[in-house]
Amino acid sequence: MIDYLKIRRDLHQIPEIGLEEYKTHAYLMKVLDDLTGQLDYVQIRTWQTGILVFFKGTSPTKTIGWRTDIDGLPIVEETGLDFASQHEGRMHACGHDMHMTIALGLVEQFCQQQPKDNLLFLFQPAEENEAGGMLMYEDGAFGDWLPDEFYGLHVRPDLQVGTIATNRGTLFAGTCEVKLTFKGKGGHAAFPHQANDALVAASYFITQVQTIVSRNVDPIEGAVVTFGAMQAGTTNNVIAETAFLHGTIRTLTMEMNLLTQERLRTLAQGVAQAFDLELDLELKQGGYLPVENNPDLAQELMTFFEAEAGVNLLDILPAMTGEDFGYLLSKVKGVMFWLGVDSPAPLHSPQMNPDEAALPFAIEKIGKFLAYKVNGPA
Repeated sequence: MIDYLKIRRDLHQIPEIGLEEYKTHAYLMKVLDDLTGQLDYVQIRTWQTGILVFFKGTSPTKTIGWRTDIDGLPIVEETGLDFASQHEGRMHACGHDMHMTIALGLVEQFCQQQPKDNLLFLFQPAEENEAGGMLMYEDGAFGDWLPDEFYGLHVRPDLQVGTIATNRGTLFAGTCEVKLTFKGKGGHAAFPHQANDALVAASYFITQVQTIVSRNVDPIEGAVVTFGAMQAGTTNNVIAETAFLHGTIRTLTMEMNLLTQERLRTLAQGVAQAFDLELDLELKQGGYLPVENNPDLAQELMTFFEAEAGVNLLDILPAMTGEDFGYLLSKVKGVMFWLGVDSPAPLHSPQMNPDEAALPFAIEKIGKFLAYKVNGPA
């Protein structure tokens, strides 16, 4: 039996940015080879740093898929753990080390007995930055292994260990990355009339863009427009020639996302025109669509876990977090759910530290659910 705790801590020490998960890929391949190397009903394919593990069923009628993500974030870890990240400026602050460990535990379970239906495990790169699920799908990485149903989880720090939470509709928001640069004319602070101040224009834009949510979004629906980074100027007495803004749009429907994008574009163009500036605007939707659960499959999953001893099942409201699993669920019906890990610090925090007691719980309970899906009722 593999040592789940050691695996999680090993993976936690080697976080890598999407499509650069070389050490992570090598580590996963070593564990997977040790687990499956002697089994003639298991095949492994790779796509860049991604890995697909296919269990051929004894009498297959469908293929059930389980997806995990493998990349880290550009965050400096501040947990103080003995097994903290060894990669400077990189951290598994979103719990993907937990996700990978759970997936490996599930793989081990199905190495004990060949399933009746086919089973695919996807170790997907670049969830955080490049929508790796979309890249793999569009590149034909799945081939004839594309599942009929896809399942996946995400850890949630504010839920207790033992909790599984999902719903029968939209679970996560769709997102759009925004990169915006105002280009003006720099100059001396004493002669503002001889310059075009990009910093002032950017400040006006930041205040005006807040009106999208307050005045253009239906109050019954939801949208978030956040700019988390602004870079402009070099010192106190020089007027800034350029101002760069980096932000995100998050909505629960694609219609609202497109509306918000259009309003943001109109406001940015208006500010640029008013201040006589050039505008560079990039709206990157990519594969970050809303995560929409299939209602029937979600009900089946919720009914299963509701009857499972030791599981606290919650029917939960949508969250404005983004997840590229939404793209795969737009192609293959399936379900995503939250797994409670009881961390005082939230996702993407330098202090995020999930309770490792969630590992054996998840491997046992999700293993039972997948066994039910591929083998039928016990």
